[in-house]
Amino acid sequence: MRETKNIQPLADFDWSSLGKTDEVYGKEEKERLESAYDKTFSQIGNGQVAEGTVVSVNDREVVVNIGFKSDGIIPSTEFRYNPDLKAGDTVEVFIDNKEDSNGQVLMSHKKARILKSWDRVNEAYESGEIIKGYVKSRTKGGLIVDVFGIEAFLPGSQIDVKPIRDYDVFVDKTMEFKVVKINNEYKNIVVSHKALIEDEIEAQKAEIISHLEKGQVLEGIVKNITSYGVFVDLGGVDGLIHITDLSWGRINHPEEIVKLDEKIKVVILEFDEAKKRIALGLKQLTPHPWDQLDPNLKVGDKVRGKVVVIADYGAFVEISAGVEGLIHVTEMSWSQHLRTAHEFLKVGDEVDAVIITLDREERKMSLGIKQLVPDPWIGIAEKYPVNSKHTATVRNFTNFGIFVELEEGIDGLIHISDLSWSKKIKHPAEFTKIGEKIEVIVLEVDAENRRLSLGHKQLEENPWDVFETVFTIGSEHEGTITSINEKSGAIVNLPYGIDGFCPKGQLVKEDKSAAKVDEKLNFKVIEFSKEAKRIVLSHARTWRQEEEVAAKKKDAPAKKVNQVLEKTTLGDIDVLASLKEQMEKGE
Repeated sequence: MRETKNIQPLADFDWSSLGKTDEVYGKEEKERLESAYDKTFSQIGNGQVAEGTVVSVNDREVVVNIGFKSDGIIPSTEFRYNPDLKAGDTVEVFIDNKEDSNGQVLMSHKKARILKSWDRVNEAYESGEIIKGYVKSRTKGGLIVDVFGIEAFLPGSQIDVKPIRDYDVFVDKTMEFKVVKINNEYKNIVVSHKALIEDEIEAQKAEIISHLEKGQVLEGIVKNITSYGVFVDLGGVDGLIHITDLSWGRINHPEEIVKLDEKIKVVILEFDEAKKRIALGLKQLTPHPWDQLDPNLKVGDKVRGKVVVIADYGAFVEISAGVEGLIHVTEMSWSQHLRTAHEFLKVGDEVDAVIITLDREERKMSLGIKQLVPDPWIGIAEKYPVNSKHTATVRNFTNFGIFVELEEGIDGLIHISDLSWSKKIKHPAEFTKIGEKIEVIVLEVDAENRRLSLGHKQLEENPWDVFETVFTIGSEHEGTITSINEKSGAIVNLPYGIDGFCPKGQLVKEDKSAAKVDEKLNFKVIEFSKEAKRIVLSHARTWRQEEEVAAKKKDAPAKKVNQVLEKTTLGDIDVLASLKEQMEKGE
């Protein structure tokens, strides 16, 4: 056997080049290549978020390369919010485990999104960024949307600019949104799809409005009809035709003029570029009816029209489309007492009228219907001569009298002093009622000022002619006290229903007790005035008179003696003695 020697290996032998004949690398080159190779592997650890590149996408899974020794597989359901995902896209993933028992890296895109979702949501809210979200389900009042892996609420009012009735059609769809509200405390997010549409509409409006001019005629489509006007789509921006700008004539509702989806031409009246408001007109495209009014029409002509508006003060009558005249209530009847137009006309009535005023420049016309019948005041003096008697209707009260109507258009006044000879009337309502018939006599006719002075008491003889002979000064009568005024005196009702006045100082009773209302006493007339219709009484003089008579009888003999003594001289002693004897016999 051959003897073997102890062989030592070379210390600097490169074992990695063993068997390779192509090329031998030096130490420095080898280190460089190893460093470059190491950099191709991700150094991330478990529980961290890394960026990866989508390698492939199918219905079940998405393969993502994060630069590790193996690719990760993620369920495609985690990418439902992004249906446009394709190979080559960069996505964020959360590393659950770099190597499981099969040597496979476990990762999740959903967890990565959740970790960074709130930062992303806040950034999107601050910047107004448009984000994508997946509509997961319907809930009360709206929809649940997945944005960045977080559930957000999409209110029904924020789905579209138009009202949405069926929310279910949006479930399982991916849509674009804007974050409109965040509550970090309760982790609530509210998103809006409507905001995106409104932004687009506003941009379109701004573009369209920037090219608008007053007086410009455009074509549009009737989009909506309301009681106050019509909204017209001008091709991305809406304008409003107010009901008053639809027709020169009066209309009750815009549906009388236009229909939904109808294509119409309109003129721009006003527009507010800041508020994006456009006022349109339809009637302005046709000539004004006043410009086409018969040039021969003049004051005094008779016209026929339809009542279109009525108020207390009068009625507006349309004699042709867009041309109206006002019939004031005072021109509806010759009557002068207060009434409203509703008592004469109603909307829709066809009426004849006479033109009273006509102003073509101001486009105003006033009409009258009372002018169609003769003026009742013509020949009034012959029809209602002074002292003639008539029956009238009570129409109105004032503090100073009663207005009555003798016939339509003929009113007269009965002054309060001409209602009764004997009664003192404080207000006409004490004497009669509105609507009642009353007999009158004509006292005065003023045709020029259309005034009739009437009387009622003049239908009877003046009882004060009789009272003058009954209630003579000094005569005594029984009366009943009807009222007492502590300061002035009492009102006393005398025979024949006439009242007299007893001053406070003349109301003193003989027993010094106070007189009372409804008490009957005797009164003496101390003053009588037929012109003033005044009787002044005294109760005190009825009992004081008796005292005065007794006093006069007692004082008469002494007075007689005194009178005689005044005439007696020393030579008349016999006469004096005889007088004394007579007085003693009398006593």
